[in-house]
Amino acid sequence: MSSYQPTENRLLKEILEPLLEDFQYWFSRSRSFLETEQITFLSDLEQTQLLDRVKQCQEEVSTAQMLLKATNAQVGIEASMLLPWHQLVTECWQVAMKWRSLKNQ
Repeated sequence: MSSYQPTENRLLKEILEPLLEDFQYWFSRSRSFLETEQITFLSDLEQTQLLDRVKQCQEEVSTAQMLLKATNAQVGIEASMLLPWHQLVTECWQVAMKWRSLKNQ
C-alpha cells in the first residue's frame, strides 16, 4: 500500500482548480441562457435578478481563480463560499430544465 500523501498545494491544484473551472462553465452557460431567452415562468424582474446573481458569482469565482493562480495554490477557499455557488448552479439547472420541458410541450 502506498504512503503517498499529497501536499495541500497539490490538493488545491488538483481539486479546487477544476472545481472553479466547472463553476465558471456553468455560470457562463446560465448567463448566456438568461441573456438570450425569455423565461416565461419568471417575471422580468426575477430573470434579471437571477442573471445579476450569476454575474456576481462569476466575478467571485474569477477572483478566487486569480488568487489561486497568483499564490501558486497557497490560498484556498472557505467551504462556506462554495455552497452558495453550488446552490445557484442548481437553481439555474432547475430553471433551464423547466424551460426546456415547457418549450417541448
